[in-house]
Amino acid sequence: MTESASNIQGKKIAAGICGILLGALGVHKFILGRTVPGIIMLLVSVLTLGFLSWLMAIIGIIEGIIYLTKSDEDFYNTYVVGKKGWF
Repeated sequence: MTESASNIQGKKIAAGICGILLGALGVHKFILGRTVPGIIMLLVSVLTLGFLSWLMAIIGIIEGIIYLTKSDEDFYNTYVVGKKGWF
């Protein structure tokens, strides 16, 4: 691991909470450094004038729960090393 354990845990918690609370805006994607998926989520919510933001919010809630329930090692391997963009 190149990042410290506390940094990984902090990123995991921040991304998980933001996914649950601000998932429609893709904030959790930006925290993980996934700019393109974050922009996609943000644009879907904004360009549809909020009509499809419920869909992005559901995706954010699911991803936030996944982030928070993974172990630090699984989170690191999947989202930091593997750079997984969705779910």
